[in-house]
Parts: sequence; structure tokens; C-alpha cells
Amino acid sequence: METRVGDLEVSYSARGARTYRLELWHPGLSKHRVIKGNEASIVERKVELQIEDWSQKWAAAERREESSRLRDNKKQQQEEQKELAAERTAEAQAELEALETVLAHTLSVDDAIDWDSLRDHSEFTEPSPQSPPKPSPAPVEPLSSVYEPTLTFLDRLVASRRQRKVEQATASYELARTRWQDEVVAAREREEAWQLGVEAAIVDWEERRKKFLSAQQEANAVVDRERAAYEAGDPDALLDYCDLVLSRSDYPSCMPNEWRLDYVAENRTLVVEYDLPDLDSIPTLVEVRYVQSRDEFTEKELPDSKVRSLYDALLYQVALRTVHELFEADTLGGLDAIVFNGCVTSVDPRTGHEATGCILSLQAAKDEFLAVNLSQVDPKACFKALKGVGSSRLHSLTPVAPIMQMRREDGRFVSAREIANTLDDSMNLAAMDWEDFEHLIRELFEQEFQTSGGEVKVTQASRDGGVDAIAFDPDPIRGGKIVIQAKRYTNVVGVAAVRDLYGTVVNEGATKGILVTTSDYGPDAYSFAKDKPLTLLNGANLLHLLGKHGTRARIDIPEARKVLGL
Repeated sequence: METRVGDLEVSYSARGARTYRLELWHPGLSKHRVIKGNEASIVERKVELQIEDWSQKWAAAERREESSRLRDNKKQQQEEQKELAAERTAEAQAELEALETVLAHTLSVDDAIDWDSLRDHSEFTEPSPQSPPKPSPAPVEPLSSVYEPTLTFLDRLVASRRQRKVEQATASYELARTRWQDEVVAAREREEAWQLGVEAAIVDWEERRKKFLSAQQEANAVVDRERAAYEAGDPDALLDYCDLVLSRSDYPSCMPNEWRLDYVAENRTLVVEYDLPDLDSIPTLVEVRYVQSRDEFTEKELPDSKVRSLYDALLYQVALRTVHELFEADTLGGLDAIVFNGCVTSVDPRTGHEATGCILSLQAAKDEFLAVNLSQVDPKACFKALKGVGSSRLHSLTPVAPIMQMRREDGRFVSAREIANTLDDSMNLAAMDWEDFEHLIRELFEQEFQTSGGEVKVTQASRDGGVDAIAFDPDPIRGGKIVIQAKRYTNVVGVAAVRDLYGTVVNEGATKGILVTTSDYGPDAYSFAKDKPLTLLNGANLLHLLGKHGTRARIDIPEARKVLGL
């Protein structure tokens, strides 16, 4: 089973930095990964390494499956079952040991990027074309002497007999010579075709070789440019370098291997938002035994208390390991501090829906962190000594406030205008200026979120139904990035607008979408929004929210249609 590779996507940051993104799936292994980078060739190189890794794992799985099918008799089957049980036990114990030694594993690895290893040093291995056997030459010209007639005594006496034999010999010679001439022409054509074929094969081979070398040179030039940008202190190149460092880190398969990075150049601080596994993702198998009398396997699992202890220890190790790898790889000294925010996505038992929260946060200064002997520390004690923040029981997934959050800059944001204080009972919201309406919605939700420290920003006026405002709710459980769309409508809002909102939520990487209108929604719109992270607020909901925050206004759809000439 082969790895499925998605399409290469390109996006641009607020600073104009280009980022490539590509998704991979391996159905057989139930694996999925998103690979990112700011150069397509580097992303492709990461993809090649991941495909190779998954191919090897899938081949190993197929070999194990094949071995289970090759049992010739009961005794052999039993022996193989015992061996399989021992193999599964060894794998399970190795997997548990890998989780217990996540931090120790990285201490023997030089995490600095060897730029030369990213360059393509492969050679063009296609051999030059071999000349095919040369075609056979034309035969030798026939000799007329070979066709001289053989005359008997009678032939010499009878002139007619002699003449007939001479004519026959002459005709045979002429026929042989004609055939020879035809063969000379054919041989010459065969040799010319052979020569052209040889030359064409060499030209094609040379063309393929040039393309290979050109592509190799271009890929290496990308690596060289990336290296030069990093060594010049370019913030985007530093981010991509750090991303590459983390992507080369070898973790157990239960780790999501997803993260987001931000670099604050003013204080040379890297913020890492790292996805951690939930408790259910941790392997618990300890031993597999084959019970011969029942011809079945029995499995021994870790007790719950040890699973929770293993989980907590793993998360502390991941935090320390991530900071260690990034500092060790920082050969140019571009990082003075690193903030690690560990996030877990799990199903909230209260709602049955997925929720993401930060459950541990650590800020480490480089000099202080590098002074720690990680080979001898207790990960939890070290994390606490470095003033890390987290619940005493990480497995409880208790959210904490991150020490420092990712920046939320967006070039679309514009200065807000105060609109609410200009409203009274005479203002018909359905007829007000559409841009003023967007600012009103921003102001309304800013008042709604301000009790939790939230922030709402209005985007540049577009009047295209796109993102009108973005809210940032810091609540670790229900919060996140919220897309808000405002539609000053006098007609019922159809399902198309709700579909567009959902697509925007996905594209923006938001946790929720809110659509506010002065009118109402059709049944199909409400049906589509059901079971999705979408909230639809109609005109009545809008007036209620405004009243909640002390703003009075009204909505009169027929009047608005007359005013707007609809």
C-alpha cells in the first residue's frame, strides 16, 4: 500500500513570507501528517523521507502478516504463534521504553542542521546508451565469371543450344547483380538509420542528464539560499530552520508531530505551540502470551495509575526535549529564549465535542537552560524548577494560561470606529451603512468577550461576504480564533452564505464561526449549521445582544427596503 500525497499548497503570512504545505496519508498504517516549509524543494525532501519511513514500516507489517499465513502444520503454527507473541511483547516493551526515554534519546543526537546533508549529492546513474550491433554490410558484387555457361560437345556443335545456355547464364547474372544492387541500397539505408538511432539515443541521454543536473543544481541553490538567509538572521528563515529541526526529531508513533512557531525578533524569543497526544493515544500493552491449549493470545495492559504516570512523565520530557533541540541547533545564537506551550486536543466528556487546551507552558532562557544537565534530571522537577506552568496531574488535562501566546497579527485588520454610542431607537439597523454595520458588530462582540480578556478586530472593508471581524478568546477550553461575518440583509439568508462561513472557518484555522444578520435564515441554513462550529444570529438575536450591552436600536425590514431602493 502506497502513501497518498495531497496537492502542494501555498500560503502567505502577514509579513508576506511564503509557506508550502502538503498532506500525506498512509491508509494501511492509519497515518496522517502535514509537512510545511517555506521552500517547495525542502518540503519535497521531507515528503521523501516520510514516505521512505512509512514504506519501511508497512513492509515490516506485511512481512509479519505474511509470516502468519505460512504455517504448514499445527506444530509449526504453535511455534510461530509463540514467536509472534514474543515479538509483539518485545515491540510493546520497546514502545514503552521509547516513551520513558524520550528525553534521553535526543541527548546523544546533534540537533544542529547539517546543511550539506540537505543538498542533493546523488549522481546521474543512467548509463550512457550502448551502440546496438552494426547492421550487416551489403554482399560482394557477383562475378560474371561465376555465371559463365558450361558448354558440352553437343552445345558446341548445335548453335541454338549454345545460344540458349549463354542467354540463360546472362539472365542469371543480371538477376543476381540487380539483387545485389538492391541489397547495397538497403544496407546503406540500414547503416544510416543505425547511425541516426545512435546519435538520437545519445542526444536523449544527454538531455535527461542535463535536466537531472539542472534540477539538482536548482534544489541545491534553494538550500544554499535558505542557509544564507538563516545565517543572515532573517526571521522567516530562522522559523523555517527551527521547523526543520523539529521535523527531524524522531518520536514514538503516538506523538501527533504537529506544531506552530512564531519568532519575536524584539526579544529574540521563539514561541512553540506544540500538539501533544491525549491520554488515550498512549500505548498500554505490556506483554502478549500465546495460550496453546486455547489457541489464543492474551494481553497484559499497564494499570491505569501507571498509564497516567507514564503520560505525565512523557509530556514533561517532550517540553524539555523540544527546548533542548532548538537551543542546541541554534548555532548562530538567534534565540535568547524559548516558550513552549503544550496543547492537547481531546473529547470533552461534558459536551462530547473535541476541545483543545494548553495544559503546560514553559519559558526558558538559553543560558539558564543550557546549564542544566538533562541526563541526570527528573523531568517534572526540572520543569517546575524552570518555573514551568502546569497542573500537578497533567493527565487531568486541566487548562493553564500560556506564559506567552502566539502573535495574532493580521494585515487585514484596520482601526475600529465607535458606532454603538451613536445609535438610538430611530436607527434602523437594516438600512444603516454596511461598513458602519460591520464596525457595530465588532464593537458588540468586543463588549461580549471583554469579560474574559478577549479581543475583536475588524478587517478591511470588502463588502464581499468574507471575514468582517476576528475575535480572539483566550479561554483555554472554549476560546481560540473566532471568525465573525456581518450581513446587513433585508432578505432571508440562504444556505450558501452559511457554507461560505464554514469554508472560511476551515481556511482561517478558526475554532468557530459566527454569522450575524439583520434579517433571518432559511431552514436549509439552520440545517447545515447543525453539528458544526457555527452560530447563526438573526435580527432578534442581534437586538437582544445590543440591549444586553445598553445599546438601543430597531430593525424594520420593509422600511429598509424602501430606503435602500430594493
